[in-house]
Amino acid sequence: MVSRVIPVDTFDLVIFGGTGDLARRKILPGLYRRFCAGQVPTDARVVGAARSEHDTAEYRQMVREAIEEFGGPGTSECDQLDAFLARLEYVTIDAVGEQGWKELADLMAGTDRIEAYYFSVAPALFGDIAERLQKWGMADECARIVVEKPFGRDLETARALNKTLATYFNEDQIYRIDHYLGKETVQNLMAVRFGNMLFEPLWNSQYVDHIQITVAETVGVGGRGEYYDKAGAMRDMVQNHLMQLLCLIAMEPPARFSPDAVRDEKLKVIRALDPVEPHHIVRGQYQAEPCNEAQNPGYRTAVDNPRSRTESFIALRAEISNWRWAGTPFYLRTGKRMAERSSEITVVFKDTPHSIFGEEAGRHRNVLSIRLQPNEGITLGVTIKEPGPGGMRLIDVPLDMTFAETLKADEVEHVDAYERLIMDVIRGNQTLFMRGDEVEAAWAWTDPIIEGWEARNDVPKPYDFGSTGPIAAHEMLRREGREWRQVSQ
Repeated sequence: MVSRVIPVDTFDLVIFGGTGDLARRKILPGLYRRFCAGQVPTDARVVGAARSEHDTAEYRQMVREAIEEFGGPGTSECDQLDAFLARLEYVTIDAVGEQGWKELADLMAGTDRIEAYYFSVAPALFGDIAERLQKWGMADECARIVVEKPFGRDLETARALNKTLATYFNEDQIYRIDHYLGKETVQNLMAVRFGNMLFEPLWNSQYVDHIQITVAETVGVGGRGEYYDKAGAMRDMVQNHLMQLLCLIAMEPPARFSPDAVRDEKLKVIRALDPVEPHHIVRGQYQAEPCNEAQNPGYRTAVDNPRSRTESFIALRAEISNWRWAGTPFYLRTGKRMAERSSEITVVFKDTPHSIFGEEAGRHRNVLSIRLQPNEGITLGVTIKEPGPGGMRLIDVPLDMTFAETLKADEVEHVDAYERLIMDVIRGNQTLFMRGDEVEAAWAWTDPIIEGWEARNDVPKPYDFGSTGPIAAHEMLRREGREWRQVSQ
């Protein structure tokens, strides 16, 4: 089974921060994979723009090395690297000064094609770049800009950033990217919900006991310590990634699969979220790996802040006050240095109203699991009789649609989230991108939670390296007769 590739119109893509880590690891290798797949026109241009002093030849060599290192599946068999590199240009540019802007403007002038500008830089530079794009005539009505998170650090800064970008670009020109929404399984979540009559009648508080959303990471803060200690898991993960997953799992069916119809429904979910009570929040910090502290230090050592109160783990209980979900808890958790790398949404259905098999049959529930990474797929747990004699013994078995097995992954084209989202930018499709009011609504819910624990002087609870988080996170669910789903691959 081979994916059908639909070429996009020819375009120019300028990557501000074109020598940075994101460009080298994700953006440029992703573009090359789309080039190999025949989706990127052969006359498209990619322009790297950064402060580093390079000429185009040096930049092409840097990109060659990046693709060879991070190209991923399919690129080793593709012999079009030289052709792709020939489409690259480079401009040395100062985002807050005047250097390089005339050269970039001259390079972009006189072309009748789509123009996209990727802001792969610190958010503090977004306004300066947008202003200079307008000053040099590149911010016309056909231009599109892509901005990376973090999009603000609270409601006030998010509003200010929205206002700044709105000075130079219309909302339909701004693409706020969250790579989680580009994952195949996230989009399959919408297909499962709205493409199958089987689930929608059951997708409400009458039949769903609770929903869990987990994003567990095995890595620590790494080289992001200075940034992470100012952000924490709430700002870095919950406000954006987990919030988006919550919206997709909880939103009402949109009238049509169009950008604003989908985003209108997501916004309604965020605005219906109740405030989170203090006893429904657990924060944690990971400890050093025993006997290997030099290689894997604890959080406070990793961020060089022995008094840090920033969380590397958070679990919370949220509720949505609307007709569909009133009374149904949503449990969200994310953390670093956990037992396994796993991103999963779990829908736990209620018990049958009466068991005809007696207490000895045990408790059995239907559980729908949507795995985002690794081993993307969807599993529905059903209860059956255990084969063999000896009475009616019930067991739970999975109806498994692991994509790698069911869809024969070796025959299916692998498309990274960044590849898909960048192609959507070129197409002008904003369905998988956040709208400004959506970002602000998420911060309006998040800010009081953060302000609350700061006012209480809460200290994150320590948790073991390679564990499933603080014990208090498990106790939070046990008090309500529930358990976290096991973090596993």
